[in-house]
Amino acid sequence: MLQIETKEIKISEELKRKIEMIGRFTNTKPIIKNGSIRNIKGTNIAYVEPHQIFIKNNIYLIYDESDIVFINNLYNSIYLKDLENYIKQN
Repeated sequence: MLQIETKEIKISEELKRKIEMIGRFTNTKPIIKNGSIRNIKGTNIAYVEPHQIFIKNNIYLIYDESDIVFINNLYNSIYLKDLENYIKQN
């Protein structure tokens, strides 16, 4: 059985401020779950899980230093600058 080591990654203060500002403009309260780095023990395999932002019935996945926000999965994405309008429309 694979053993996975997990190390939490704190969301950057800049990204956190942007998300909180979008929450104020859209009259929502975002819930932020920090991303993580996962290492599979005994291998050279590691992967990064994005931060998860919960707003209304959607989960937005985002990495620090990225302008792309994934909506509910890694197939649907928008730019961070468009997130406010997207939330208002949905």
